[in-house]
Amino acid sequence: MRFKHALALLCFMLTCASSMAASLVVDIGTKRVYTTEQLLARGDAVTLHVPDDVVFHRTMTYRAVPLRALLGEDAVKALPANHELQITGTDGFVTHLPANLVFNGTQATPWLAIESDNEKWPRLPNGDDIGPFYVVWIDPSASHITSEQWPYKVDAIRSAPTLTAKWPQIAVARNIPADSPIRKGQALFAAQCMACHKMNGAGDASMGPDLNLPHNPTEYLQPWVLKQFIRDPKSIRAWPDMKMHGFDKNAMSDGDIDNVIVYLRYMTHRKN
Repeated sequence: MRFKHALALLCFMLTCASSMAASLVVDIGTKRVYTTEQLLARGDAVTLHVPDDVVFHRTMTYRAVPLRALLGEDAVKALPANHELQITGTDGFVTHLPANLVFNGTQATPWLAIESDNEKWPRLPNGDDIGPFYVVWIDPSASHITSEQWPYKVDAIRSAPTLTAKWPQIAVARNIPADSPIRKGQALFAAQCMACHKMNGAGDASMGPDLNLPHNPTEYLQPWVLKQFIRDPKSIRAWPDMKMHGFDKNAMSDGDIDNVIVYLRYMTHRKN
């Protein structure tokens, strides 16, 4: 009798484990759900060596599938006007990838790395696990891929309106020149900062606070402090469970950070 109960309990636990297996939602025109096992079993899954991995800062090896093939050749046609790819993570991280960045086959190449139960990835210094899915790039400099365009803990890839189409309150005035530091800062803010933060209530991410409401950081931090905080938050102040990791010079140059600060200062007069 005890053996039967033990066997039933084991079967229940295995069923629960199976039902809790990692899965990825892809919803671009047609919704599909892939399990880890299905992705690893694909014919185009390869062992991929990624030089200078953004997360681990060294060459990493993953089992991965080409993101373009996974999304499908017709995915770019299925995207409505003013839409792009939205990639979400289980930790609240959200990043947007323009279609031409993903589907331009002559430049940087995106891959979906897949963590298996048999080959676990290293953990972050704070102990976090970045699995089960992670978007990595080969030759990222060819398309100026930013550090926040390497999302991990991925759980879904969907079609979504571009940030400025969905949230016009983050946009700068039309009379701002194309080469203005303000407009450059807006583009950087959308790519690098809105993966975690909101602006004027706009944004899908939930990891960090709104950077204009109720107050903009340029209103209470000296410029050098804000710049250093963006570069290396822990050099200014650290606390338990701190999530902001900062941006080294490979991710954002000094000029890039200056442009983001110019945009933030500009937005203090455009609170919505």
